[in-house]
Amino acid sequence: MQQYQGWADERFGAVADVFARNFAEFPELGAAVTVFAGGRKVVELWGGTADERTGRAWTQDTVVPVFSCAKGPVSISAHLLAQQGRLDLDAPIARYWPEFARHGKQDITTRMILGHRAGIPALDAVLSFEEIADWTPVVRAIEEQEPLWEPGTTYEYHGHVLGFAVGEVIRRITGLTPGAFLRKEVAEPLGLPVWIGLPEGELPRLARLVAAEGRRPMPGPEHLLTRIVTMNGALVFPGLDAPHGWNDPALHAIELPGAGAVASATGLAGLYAAAATGLDDAPRLLSHETVTDAVREVSSGAGFLGFDMGARWGSGLLLDSPAFRPLLGTRSFGNDGAGGQFAFGDDEFGVGFGYVANRMIGHGDARATRLIEAVRGCLG
Repeated sequence: MQQYQGWADERFGAVADVFARNFAEFPELGAAVTVFAGGRKVVELWGGTADERTGRAWTQDTVVPVFSCAKGPVSISAHLLAQQGRLDLDAPIARYWPEFARHGKQDITTRMILGHRAGIPALDAVLSFEEIADWTPVVRAIEEQEPLWEPGTTYEYHGHVLGFAVGEVIRRITGLTPGAFLRKEVAEPLGLPVWIGLPEGELPRLARLVAAEGRRPMPGPEHLLTRIVTMNGALVFPGLDAPHGWNDPALHAIELPGAGAVASATGLAGLYAAAATGLDDAPRLLSHETVTDAVREVSSGAGFLGFDMGARWGSGLLLDSPAFRPLLGTRSFGNDGAGGQFAFGDDEFGVGFGYVANRMIGHGDARATRLIEAVRGCLG
């Protein structure tokens, strides 16, 4: 029995085959995949259940929390400002945000934040959910934070801090928070269903997350990894149905730019296609030169915590990482989410790709990788 709806161009039929097999071979609940090639949509597939409690079906306009896929839109926004000459990624952040320079951070650049090298992967301040939602208390906590290591000398995933720090740079330059900048400058003009800060009117479209069995628990609350992911416990993870958990509309309403995007597969794929090629003959958002700068490797290997997942990072964007997330080539750039969601673009192959799902298996699980392999095969 066919598990999905939608369509795929004849050349990309193998993507539909893999999408169907994912439902048969994984504990897939609801999911969607969209592919653009040369700025035109060639695959748009969806299927399964959006809300397990009610049996509501996944539809073409279903959106889902995509966790750290949020870093893609934020990073693309920063590169767009750099391309416009409004942001120098290699200048001290203090040029735009003077208070940031406190406590040994005077030489930290936006690129160091984007490359997870700034030494501030977590904050010492213990903030409430309400303070995080208010934005300014997080900014003040970043200003007062001392780096955990000499900035630039090593790296560790800057979880939520990347979104708030780069987001505040965006706000200082444009007067708009990163979610507002994304909607005004990119998503609304292109008609893309991508939000950082979901409007209440979009809630009926929202899929409900469930956790797959066997997900590894987080380490204890004092562990740096747990502090990075939960902002010192203010955000429960996975904590899907807890107050302020990842199924709580109150969480989706705030701007959480490191991990709080909500999008459809088409929204994510369209964003990366717009960045890499332009949509439907429109000019591309990011020039060839800007992408070249974005995909220059900034960080890889074992970081501050000693983990080496095989990920390679450019400036805010995951690069082709054969040991972690094999993409199409040296000009592929994207980001993944904690539930297994993934999106990327590639201007050499002219592709924008987005996969989303509501059963959370984990970072780097095989569902999206199999679909990317199918896309690679279709491109020859």
